[in-house]
Amino acid sequence: MTDRVIETDACVIEGIDWLAARCPKMKEAYELTGPLPLRRKLDGFSELLSVIVGQQVSIASANAIWSRMKGAGITTPDACRATSEDRLRTFGLSRQKIHYTRELANADIDFVALRTMSTDHVIKLLVAVPGIGSWTAEVYTMFSLGHADVFAPGDLALQEAARILYDLPNRPKEKVFRVMAQDWAPWRSVAARLLWAYYRISKNKEGIT
Repeated sequence: MTDRVIETDACVIEGIDWLAARCPKMKEAYELTGPLPLRRKLDGFSELLSVIVGQQVSIASANAIWSRMKGAGITTPDACRATSEDRLRTFGLSRQKIHYTRELANADIDFVALRTMSTDHVIKLLVAVPGIGSWTAEVYTMFSLGHADVFAPGDLALQEAARILYDLPNRPKEKVFRVMAQDWAPWRSVAARLLWAYYRISKNKEGIT
């Protein structure tokens, strides 16, 4: 049986109300950010591939690469397997990203089955594919599958947002942050949305939310 899924704006509001009632700092952040967007995305091979393409590059670069790949129709397993490495490189993919693209195409993931798996099961299955680390699996589970209680403690923007909001001396390390985020269960995905929005406002930068 799947975990709680965020399907509507009302779900996000429910999560915010829960967090704000239990944590004054979360309430403070929400008073600054205002309403949060739903940000549900499609699921499937193409969406997961786009997350991989966006790893460790700027939002602008990721969007440009993905736009070129979409324009060429290189967004399915068959197309990725059939396209030469030289051509994939022309879209802006590094050698490592090309390797990861091929690995995903050959992984034969049952994306429909993922919709009814638990968060832990989904993440365990995804990180078994070379090129998919915890961050990629968590972001996909959060936004494409809509799971309400998943977090991405390795995300630098989330770490920095928590540092500012909770007046910490340093960014919390991933292991420490994962423990810290347990206080926001069962709405860790909404906490992440709020922290990304708070980071964007605090740093005056474009964020994920």
